Amino acid sequence: MSFKNEYLAGQTYEKFLATTGDHAPLWHAVTRRTEIAAGIVDRVRALGGQWHLLVLTEDWCGDAVNSLPVIARLAASLENVDLRILSRDAYPTLMDTHLSPSGARAIPVVMMLDEHFKERAWWGSRPRALQAWIDNQGAGLAKQDRYREVRRWYVTDRGASTALEIADLIIAAVSQPLVQRSTREASTREAPLGAAA
Repeated sequence: MSFKNEYLAGQTYEKFLATTGDHAPLWHAVTRRTEIAAGIVDRVRALGGQWHLLVLTEDWCGDAVNSLPVIARLAASLENVDLRILSRDAYPTLMDTHLSPSGARAIPVVMMLDEHFKERAWWGSRPRALQAWIDNQGAGLAKQDRYREVRRWYVTDRGASTALEIADLIIAAVSQPLVQRSTREASTREAPLGAAA
């Protein structure tokens, strides 16, 4: 199945930033401080081919504001990768084929599309190490305390985990067969790289 129409309907990162409203200062601050290690860029560039990242998100999402600027910077650093963004709430059917292992509409979701706009892999909604912490040590904390620690984790990590996982996703997609999924079926059977519970 091709996601070309959805991709072409998506916003560029710059246009998305212009729509962030009340959340704009945080989005712009994270975007300004985001850097990608040269080694990660070189690994993806060496793959060749043309790759499209299609992201489902909303501007209020704390995971998105810490991950999407990193993903956008990675795509902007590469000639063979581009990115478009769709509103999760405007594309519920697409979102429902990329649910977290617990069945939640967790965002952001990053779909890796090949040159024919066919899905090869997907990532969502936060880095594996952070998700593991939330599932274990963070599970016993009050919501406010857990969110404070999540924000601290993102500041300390500085996007390194997200950049590495997205690069690994692209690298793995090169050697993987096309993703075949029906509504909800695949997302409940196989957890995506970094999926939230």
